[in-house]
Amino acid sequence: MLLEVRNLQTHFKIGRKKTVHAVDGVSLKIEENEILGLVGESGCGKSTLGKTLAGLQPRTGGHIIFRGKELPQRYSVADFRRNSREIQMIFQDPYASLNPRMTVKEIISEPMRLQAGGGSSDYGPLVGQWLERVGLKPEHMARYPHEFSGGQRQRIGIARALILQPKFVVCDEPISALDVSVQAQVISLLQELKETLGLTLLFIAHDLSMVRYISDRMAVMYLGSVIEEGPSDEVYFEPKHPYTQMLIASNPAPDPALERSRPHDPPKGEIPSPINLGEGCRFAARCPEAMPHCHTETPKPKHTDSKRMIACHLY
Repeated sequence: MLLEVRNLQTHFKIGRKKTVHAVDGVSLKIEENEILGLVGESGCGKSTLGKTLAGLQPRTGGHIIFRGKELPQRYSVADFRRNSREIQMIFQDPYASLNPRMTVKEIISEPMRLQAGGGSSDYGPLVGQWLERVGLKPEHMARYPHEFSGGQRQRIGIARALILQPKFVVCDEPISALDVSVQAQVISLLQELKETLGLTLLFIAHDLSMVRYISDRMAVMYLGSVIEEGPSDEVYFEPKHPYTQMLIASNPAPDPALERSRPHDPPKGEIPSPINLGEGCRFAARCPEAMPHCHTETPKPKHTDSKRMIACHLY
């Protein structure tokens, strides 16, 4: 077991009596050299969960255990320096995650310089190797981020995250801002690096088809909680939770004619506010299968077999 998350909570105070439950009671296990796909609607807490695992956001409660050792609740400078060799993050927006005043060489070599405590070592040859590894050219290291396309910038971000050769990488929607053709290139690159470097990935995305393609297991998140988890093909083709079924049904078909002909039944009801969440299933107000006790009793995670987990009163 590489990473284990137990009852993780990340809350944000927005007033004297108001608390946003961005991540609320998430428990996950990620095996070594595995890709876990995390899906859900915007605002469900996926990115907050990823930032909390990477130490960029302090957690409110729960435990994060990496390689048998619990990670600190709030990182110090020493914690970042120590854990960044093992845990890294690829950010969603390649236009915002790179410093426009730094050259590519400075951006990619920065993790090495921080680990070394500064100094004037020349990391040019190593940066050139990583540029080639992610599909760019060594002569690109003298350029600035504005001189690259979105896909090229994301490749620079991947090189920066992986130059320390970490074991666990949080990929926070790394393809959402890219064109479809570039998305396929980035996905192929991540798969290749996973095989050659033995990476373990948490892959956060909206595209269910892409998540099914790249990940070994899939976890579905709704309003701060994981409500279904299992092997990607099983979750995608045999969804059990009504919310997962709704997500799969909303995924567009690749054939435009088929997409136009199939019926569309959008979900009814409003998404509850993540502020001061009470008892009951968080999907009950929108669920076509809701029963009276769904509104008053919070469903506990149930394991239908050794691989599938579902948090629903129907099971």
